[in-house]
Amino acid sequence: MLHRLLLGLVAVASLGLAGCALSPQQITPEPKLNASLVAVGSGQPVVVRVVDGRASPNLGTRGGMYPETSMIVVRGQDVLPRLQTQAETAVRLLGFTPSPNAYNAPQLTLTLAELKYQSPKKGMYVTEADIGATLRVDVQNSGRRYSGRYGASLNQRFGMAPNQQTNTKLVGDVLSDALTRAFKDPAIGQLLLGR
Repeated sequence: MLHRLLLGLVAVASLGLAGCALSPQQITPEPKLNASLVAVGSGQPVVVRVVDGRASPNLGTRGGMYPETSMIVVRGQDVLPRLQTQAETAVRLLGFTPSPNAYNAPQLTLTLAELKYQSPKKGMYVTEADIGATLRVDVQNSGRRYSGRYGASLNQRFGMAPNQQTNTKLVGDVLSDALTRAFKDPAIGQLLLGR
């Protein structure tokens, strides 16, 4: 009887510990340009490239009792096509035509420079997260160059550990903010025009 009681207590204790351990999440954020842009071009071709400049696809951990098991991952092959689509949309809104093989056309390169997700290291429960994104835009046109870095961040508090859907939305929102800041920079459109 005592043996069964001890086994029952061990099972309950392991369930309690398992509740504090968070599993890894592989997320696919969907950044969206969320502002209208002023068209300055008149259909000129622009080569648009998007690259992943991060050292690792790992954003950070979700915290919890065993933070090393709760990694958040955004793979380049999942997010770059979405960033490419949005960058081409932005170039169109600026009045240009994205043309991958245009000879001697201005070039715009959007680099995903940083994507991070940090939860407090102390404590077994996840109560907040700091999420940040940094994009770099490099423009070349007839020997002239322009480079800018655009960041966005968010501190989000939680009542309970966020699920994959919530984290996908939060990271997507931060990326969207950084993307919008980048393309609202008037210097990008001016250099694409050759001014």
